[in-house]
Amino acid sequence: MADHLLRLRVNAVRAQTPQVRELELCSKDGGPLPRFRAGAHLRFVLPLGQGVVERCYSLINVTEQAGFYRIAVQRSSTSAGGSTYMCDEVCVGSVLTAHAPKNEFALVAGATHHLLLAGGIGITPVLSMVRALDSAGQSFTLHYAARKPDSMAYADLLRAEYGDAVHLYFDNGDPSRGMPLASILDRPATGAHAYFCGPGPMIDAVRATGQARGWSPAHLHFERFSAPAAKAGDAGIEVELARSRRTLKVGRSESILDAILAAGLDPLFDCRRGECGACAVAVLGGIPEHRDYVLTPEQRASNKTMCICVSRATSQSLVLDI
Repeated sequence: MADHLLRLRVNAVRAQTPQVRELELCSKDGGPLPRFRAGAHLRFVLPLGQGVVERCYSLINVTEQAGFYRIAVQRSSTSAGGSTYMCDEVCVGSVLTAHAPKNEFALVAGATHHLLLAGGIGITPVLSMVRALDSAGQSFTLHYAARKPDSMAYADLLRAEYGDAVHLYFDNGDPSRGMPLASILDRPATGAHAYFCGPGPMIDAVRATGQARGWSPAHLHFERFSAPAAKAGDAGIEVELARSRRTLKVGRSESILDAILAAGLDPLFDCRRGECGACAVAVLGGIPEHRDYVLTPEQRASNKTMCICVSRATSQSLVLDI
């Protein structure tokens, strides 16, 4: 399906926790909405300040409910404006602009069992998966963690509708009291796939524990809501764009992609989190520091390709085929 912009009217707003609100959206003109599969998201174009920003929010309903979309937004204390706008400015009757649904976190057809793990607002794409799997009669288990009960969106719904398939954890800010990952991920069944979404440290812990417990990386699927944070030792780098005959200075807290966009160029990119591989480019000189989640070990070792949305350099400069 070609990407196009949708005009969506807010039909309803529901508080799920003190910090999470659910929005129900329909087509502004009353027409049908593009269909989607569990794990999909909408990318909204939001008016902030003197310009616009784009923010992605997962769909929490299922495609059979074709007359509307539902998303849930958590107000973030570190928001750059997106969640604050969605929580404080948007109300019933507001009209929002979004790209058609896109899915980079889809369920695997033919899996014998689906192991779902969610942390905090990471429940949003996972909730759609739970609903789809239950409707299809497929095997699944959900493990869901939050700081405390009143910050766990959809806990009552999950308990009531899915019973013993759901396991809830409250760590009160102490990760050692959270999900017992070693036992949850121990001895993967043949054909099982795991899907996880939540804070960055949780995603890293699930990936590391899963691989240590025998899971194939190809059976571990995850979605991040933001790019990895800059590291304390990051420094500015110089990037030469060979085809464009441009040399750019990239700041220590700036991505190579953002520097290229600021220079007025138009490279391919999509997720900005190092997950999709759309921004991968050929490296003609220098040594990249790979921080993506999509390149193979062989590609990383060759240092001939890098994802410019998240990766940097161990050398002082890079030459890219752009």
